[in-house]
Amino acid sequence: MTIRVIIVDDQNMVRAGFAALLAAQSDIDVVGEAPNGKVGVDVSRKTHPDVVLMDVRMPEMDGLVAARALLDPPPGVVHVPKVLMLTTFDVDDYVYEALRAGASGFLLKDAPPADLISAVRVVAAGDALLAPSVTRRLITDFAKQRPRNDQSLRLNGLTPRETEVLVLIARGLSNQEIAEHLVLAEQTVKTHIGKVLSKLDLRDRAQAVIFAYESGLITPGEQ
Repeated sequence: MTIRVIIVDDQNMVRAGFAALLAAQSDIDVVGEAPNGKVGVDVSRKTHPDVVLMDVRMPEMDGLVAARALLDPPPGVVHVPKVLMLTTFDVDDYVYEALRAGASGFLLKDAPPADLISAVRVVAAGDALLAPSVTRRLITDFAKQRPRNDQSLRLNGLTPRETEVLVLIARGLSNQEIAEHLVLAEQTVKTHIGKVLSKLDLRDRAQAVIFAYESGLITPGEQ
């Protein structure tokens, strides 16, 4: 199945470069571009992409506001794309809020081309992606916060196995690694992850990581 992508960035050369790179892939189709978040939302509503590559800092409407508009649409709008945030700032203050809003991940603009292509495929498949340097900053921010009681109470709805799986997700393990760690079939792990996301009303693994830290289930530096 072809992955439909739009690129939202205020720099013409960046949009052109990303579009050429992605369009050259047999499984990716670039169906639109936009120079700011406002136009990006309009283009997304018209083209119904699977993935929106969204720059963080743009005029008129920045990437965070645009991502919120796409991920929490008004009544009557049924299409909700995956949003992959692009930034040149690995210490960007928007990281945390964008992930809480439902973005599927962050990628630095200076990442190798192969990483961008892989990121689009990963996000389109429903998984989350965080650049390593962004992840380190995110975890540092979590270290400054106190666990939220309302989040910790929601943990009571998970079974012991589901809680264990959530911990491993927060530590960055893949499905295969979780399966090996718990000596389970990978399909069983996928089932557990689906139940965790459903019970906690989370969009994807990125939000699961945030929840694990906000609830106090896991703390930065914990092994």
